[in-house]
Amino acid sequence: MSRGKIALFVEDMYNDLEFWVPYYRMIEAGFNVIIVGTGRQASFNSKYGMPVKPDTDADKVNTGELVAVIIPGGFAPDRMRINSGMLRIVREMLDGGKVVASICHAGWVLVSAGVLKGKKATGCIMIKDDLVNAGAEYLDQEVVVDGNLITSRIPDDLPAFCREILNKLG
Repeated sequence: MSRGKIALFVEDMYNDLEFWVPYYRMIEAGFNVIIVGTGRQASFNSKYGMPVKPDTDADKVNTGELVAVIIPGGFAPDRMRINSGMLRIVREMLDGGKVVASICHAGWVLVSAGVLKGKKATGCIMIKDDLVNAGAEYLDQEVVVDGNLITSRIPDDLPAFCREILNKLG
């Protein structure tokens, strides 16, 4: 029996570890992980060439059916951040008090969704200025939890990132 549905975003050039570690960790914890793509193509490749076929496109996602959304980094967030469906999901999830988790460059999606004003957050150091300019207080920590928003910096932070997602989900 599933503990609920978690959306996991994907696009070309996603970070392998930041996608697959949360994917398998959430499944291990009993969640049904739905892979959500932009709809731009039928399959997406990681930075190292690992293909992923989404279960659905962002425009078709009903956030009422979700308990969380996880956004991996890599270069994929640069494409995710211009997808109106993905931005809608992030906004609706945060507004609904549901978990939104981003790691590394995925903070770009939060910036484009306009959800960081007054929030504490982290991400890879390369996007620190973007997070701050979007209104976040940047903290250089392995994981930052601000309400239902969970952010981490780099793949080395994945244990803390996944732990806090699961803590938030009970």
